[in-house]
Amino acid sequence: MFTGIIETIGQVVSAQQLGGDVRITISAPDFASRDVALGDSIAINGVCLTVIEYGGDEFVFDVSIESINHTLIGDWVTGKKVNLEMALLPTTRLGGHLVSGHVDGLAKLIKLSKDARSWRMVFELPTDLAKYVAKKGSITINGTSLTVNSVNGNQFDVNVIPHTFDVTTLGTLNEGDRVHIEVDLIARYLERLLSGDTKASSGITESFLSENGFA
Repeated sequence: MFTGIIETIGQVVSAQQLGGDVRITISAPDFASRDVALGDSIAINGVCLTVIEYGGDEFVFDVSIESINHTLIGDWVTGKKVNLEMALLPTTRLGGHLVSGHVDGLAKLIKLSKDARSWRMVFELPTDLAKYVAKKGSITINGTSLTVNSVNGNQFDVNVIPHTFDVTTLGTLNEGDRVHIEVDLIARYLERLLSGDTKASSGITESFLSENGFA
């Protein structure tokens, strides 16, 4: 699990095709002195990957076909900058929100504009993901925890403060670029509970949620 609070920006050193999937090497000098071990999880642009080798400031990850099919990793080339976050510890401050590192889909940046000292970003989502995005809810964009300002159909916008713009790769995005999206975990579980697609009914309904202040 992660928090969506980016710890550093890394860089792709190599992306090697191996038998249909990919092995990537990421340079992350800020992680060189960290207590990293084989098998540790690191979120790279919001994708949870496992460290299979490391040395100095370089970390190696195998990326499955499943991950390649649902992310932009297959398009990564040497020199690409990526957001990095190590898995949270029990003592970690939860400054963002609970993030699994499992990308739900891709969104496109359709408008980028200044908003006082911050930046306003408008994204377009696939229709099947838009239902999980709510005004003032949480969303993860390339691994970065952000708050949704407003929703209009399959579009939503976020406000990115100067600090976040500078210390993540969000500041490198241009209109038309695609990003990794992870919707809020609670929205996913609520859909499952309300769908009734289980052997035993949970007893949780929309009216129950409304009566108890959850909807």
